[in-house]
Amino acid sequence: MPTPDNALLPYQQAWVDDRSPLKVSEKSRRTGLTWAEAADDVLIAASARSAGGMNVYYIGYNQDMAIEYIGACAGWAQAFNHAAGQIEEGLWTEDEADRHIKTYTIRFPGSAFRIVALSSRPANLRGKQGVVVIDEAGFHDQLEELLKAALALLIWGGRVRVISTHNGEANPFNELVKEVRSGKRRGSVQRITFREAVAQGLYRRVCLRLGKPWTATGEQAWMDEVYAFYGEAAAEELDVIPKAGTGAYFSRLLLEQCQRPGIPVLRYAKSAEWVTDPARIEQARLWLLDVLKPVLDNLAGKRCALGQDFGRDGDLSVIWVLQDAGAGHWHTAFIVELRRIPFDVQQLILFYVIDGLPLFHKGKLDARGNGQSHAEAAVQRYGAARMEAVMLSAGWYGQHFPPYKAAYEDQALTVPVSEDIIADHRRVILKRGVPGMDDRRDKGSDGQYRHGDSAVAGVLAYSAARDDGLVIGDFEPVKAGIWDEELAWTG
Repeated sequence: MPTPDNALLPYQQAWVDDRSPLKVSEKSRRTGLTWAEAADDVLIAASARSAGGMNVYYIGYNQDMAIEYIGACAGWAQAFNHAAGQIEEGLWTEDEADRHIKTYTIRFPGSAFRIVALSSRPANLRGKQGVVVIDEAGFHDQLEELLKAALALLIWGGRVRVISTHNGEANPFNELVKEVRSGKRRGSVQRITFREAVAQGLYRRVCLRLGKPWTATGEQAWMDEVYAFYGEAAAEELDVIPKAGTGAYFSRLLLEQCQRPGIPVLRYAKSAEWVTDPARIEQARLWLLDVLKPVLDNLAGKRCALGQDFGRDGDLSVIWVLQDAGAGHWHTAFIVELRRIPFDVQQLILFYVIDGLPLFHKGKLDARGNGQSHAEAAVQRYGAARMEAVMLSAGWYGQHFPPYKAAYEDQALTVPVSEDIIADHRRVILKRGVPGMDDRRDKGSDGQYRHGDSAVAGVLAYSAARDDGLVIGDFEPVKAGIWDEELAWTG
């Protein structure tokens, strides 16, 4: 293979050398396999037809993947000294319904072939011929239909490359892996775990890129840190073991693409004995003024929506606040996480948040179990038009999780950079085709257990954001009790 000396690691070279018409890679995160695929694709598109040249069509999970892949192809074209045109950015024109979808193209004038990054709509492959690369296949919504469309290209000498980390045992990608491996479907499967990639030089390549010396102790520490970062998800994300069950509803990739640095996650935790501390109200007041008030004071004057998943002892209480960012987009203003906080203090904190929000639109609160009294008090204070007590159920989740997920897919939400929030959302799984909460728990960054708490708060907040809010003048809020006496905003 005419690649620069030592440019590819052994497992990357093995992938490129596999000339099977259909080849599948089940892989760990961040092993550089798409980068290696880009090298092969440039050589194919730059070759004459008589030398096996053909068009290449890349289908990623989102636009950012397409941009990254096309950038890798441009870099390889320069390294191989192949003449290539500028990256062309255009709009899909073959279907009126998809004219808003961007495409990215690199043309090779010497061969007249091109590399094109497409959206994942199966119909986009109609009438095409060449190599199809389906990246992170396990996270495509219509993978089965996409595979049908791609495999049709094999009839006239095309090739199909399917690359992905796992996304659940029953995912169509894992079914494809099993079919090919068992011989039910002709093709080849390659598997690369994170540990195998490191053993074959991945960390050495990281050191080379960062300009620091390689050491065995440094490699082990780096690998331990990566596994610690993924936690319980490491088996699927790094060790290439598909998760039992029907798979997580939210992929890590989907959540990460919406993360933005600088979004506050404010945590307030106390011991179980604090419930009888006579100073708890004053201590909470000081925390609100010192920690929460500066965040509220810094908010832009835009509509706000709120959701809360209630917890008292075993689980967290999470308050998620969204702000209108325009054009159907919502930005996470901040999140509050409360652990072992008594009922009276939780009510004070919630009311303080809501009263301090500019242009409060609507809130939805978890009203199951211990949360019922908490939610009822909020409805009494702010009115049923602006506050809804939600009895969470399988039916409610089935109705409201799909639009919440669609907001992530459209990058219409921004969320904090937080491994805890990712872990919480990965506890949303499909049950008989309907999204709902997994029963298992994860150990959070504070060493305490979580149970998908921020995922529930997030879907409640987004549901509130999508609802019609209060018509001004409809309701005069009830303001009574310890909040107004002791925790006035001017306090």
